[in-house]
Amino acid sequence: MDYLTDLFAHHGLLAVALAVLLEQLGAPLPSTPVLLLAGVASAHHAGFALQAFATATLAAMAANALWFAAGRRLGRRVLTTLCRISISPDSCVRQNEASFARRGVLTLVIAKFVPGLSILAPPLAGALGMPARRFLGWNLLGSALWAGASIAVGSVFHTQIGALLRALSQLGSLALAIGGVVVLAYLGWRLWRRAQLRRELDRFERLAPAEALALRDGRADIVFVDVRARAPGLPLPTRIPGARHLDLGALGDTALAGWPVASEFITYCACPNDASAVRAAQWLKTQGRQARVLHGGIDAWVQAGLALETA
Repeated sequence: MDYLTDLFAHHGLLAVALAVLLEQLGAPLPSTPVLLLAGVASAHHAGFALQAFATATLAAMAANALWFAAGRRLGRRVLTTLCRISISPDSCVRQNEASFARRGVLTLVIAKFVPGLSILAPPLAGALGMPARRFLGWNLLGSALWAGASIAVGSVFHTQIGALLRALSQLGSLALAIGGVVVLAYLGWRLWRRAQLRRELDRFERLAPAEALALRDGRADIVFVDVRARAPGLPLPTRIPGARHLDLGALGDTALAGWPVASEFITYCACPNDASAVRAAQWLKTQGRQARVLHGGIDAWVQAGLALETA
């Protein structure tokens, strides 16, 4: 145990920097255990806690700044890419948009404490046009709170964590094997869950933009449904002409109150695999309505050269 804390005191800052940087860049490797170890080491080496805190905060800020810049430059496309390479469900874009709609910049403060939100919050802030100075200030606060809390927990419970480490050291290579199995099982479960959700999404019927437009032009009872997150601080500047907005966070008996009686709805979003649009269409079917999904969402509509209107 003493050897481990001494080793971490000498090389722990590098471990903290790499762990936080990799996690915040999108690698499925949790950095919290490393920050807890930093807290344990700080109980034996004066000044190490402050160094680890500064290192973790700066590493998180560096990674988040890169994603913010990518979001500013590439818009929502970077969110689609993130969801495709991550092991989170494809509905993560809408969930993060909804968080920004409800909490605004406070999303950046709590993002590090919420799985999935930590990676997507910075590029989403950039895609939504948040001023860089505002982003850096709130993200700094969130990063500092997260790093400080993790290191503080490790410091307060250093005795208990130390006892656990000693028990694991006695197991030797068996402890490493158990740890590896746990990590692989976690990653396997997340990948299986993602594949299961992907199969469910792929089974739902979709319409290409040209097909959806021709259907609407030929019938008067077709209604487009926009399910992107919307709030006073998160406006939707444009939409498909005539589209209605449906808040997926407030589905209920009155959600369709005042809507025209349509024989068919066509839902659309701006998320990977049309995840939110599929969810909306499934809910509409439970309400006795016919519903299909616009394949590719509003991005595919724009790429097809079709018109939009001011929301």
